[in-house]
Parts: sequence; structure tokens; C-alpha cells
Amino acid sequence: MTIVNEIEKEYRFGDSGPKYLLRGPRMNFGIVVLKPKQDFNAHYHNIMEENFYILEGELEIHIDGEIFHCKKGDFIHVEPKKVHYLINNGDTDFKAAFMLSPYQEQDKVEVDYKPYDKESKLI
Repeated sequence: MTIVNEIEKEYRFGDSGPKYLLRGPRMNFGIVVLKPKQDFNAHYHNIMEENFYILEGELEIHIDGEIFHCKKGDFIHVEPKKVHYLINNGDTDFKAAFMLSPYQEQDKVEVDYKPYDKESKLI
């Protein structure tokens, strides 16, 4: 059994980015915060699927080049090998719970993608 309070963990970028509450053995679970106009690099996972449940704010998420506008209460499911890029185009912080499963230690693949750059490469 594991009990973790969010305050015990740190965000990757100080006050934003992902914060893992659990890493393995069968899944990763955490919280992600994006400040206004902040993004998170495009990437995909070979084996893990990734899920987001939006707790606060709004998110623009690009999944294989298709753009979705999401808000508080929305659930987003991203299948393995689907490139996804997150950006907070709003005026307030975006916060979501995320889960990746089945756990793989090295499964993230960064992709050269910027949403409005015609030279971007999506696999």
C-alpha cells in the first residue's frame, strides 16, 4: 500500500510541469501544471497509454496533428504511438491528473513538432 500527498513531491520545472506521485511498478500517476502560454514537448510512448483528467483551466492538446480544446472535467485518453503536444493558451493555470500504463521505465520518445510550423515532423 502507498499513500502520498501531493505536497511531498516537486514539479519538474519548479512551479509547473509534471509531478509524479507514483512511478511503477504497473503504472505512473501524477499531476501536471502548465502556466499560461507554457507548453510540453511533443512526444509519444511505444507501449504506455496516457490519460489526463483536467482539474483546473483549459488545454489545447494536439494528438497526431489533430487539435482538441479541453476544459475542467474532461478526460483525455491517448493511445500508444500517438504523438501528443500540450499547450496552455489560456490566462490561468492548467492542472490535470495523469496516468501512464502499463509501466515502462524508458518509453517516452520526443518528437520534433511545433503546432504552427509547416516543417514539423510527426513520425
